[in-house]
Amino acid sequence: MRQSRLSGFTLIELLIVIVIVGLLASLVAPEMFSKVDSSRIKTAKAQMELLETSLNTYRLDLGRYPDSLEQLIKSDNKNWDGPYLPKDVPLDPWGNPYVFTNQVDGSIGFSLMSYGRDGRAGGEGDDADIVHR
Repeated sequence: MRQSRLSGFTLIELLIVIVIVGLLASLVAPEMFSKVDSSRIKTAKAQMELLETSLNTYRLDLGRYPDSLEQLIKSDNKNWDGPYLPKDVPLDPWGNPYVFTNQVDGSIGFSLMSYGRDGRAGGEGDDADIVHR
């Protein structure tokens, strides 16, 4: 009588595969995570350009920039012809509100900024502030 041998992987073969997958992951993961941060920065810049368009349209209708970004959605002003955004004011890609100032250095204008990944003023690299004027 002949015994049939069950086919399968040995423990050594499985350990070798796990080590190889771990090495590949350690080489690929840092590269992928850096792409996530750079895409968030690009998303923040794109959102700020959308907000700039809405702010400029508001200024054309009312002659001045709003006191807050929420006035792009709702206002009691009689010349208001909004809403100027299709949805609520977006948060930055890190989940923090954008910082909006309607006058910069005493001139008519505005400043719009995201504090970046760390959510605090200043910083370097991915934590650096993203400023749109």
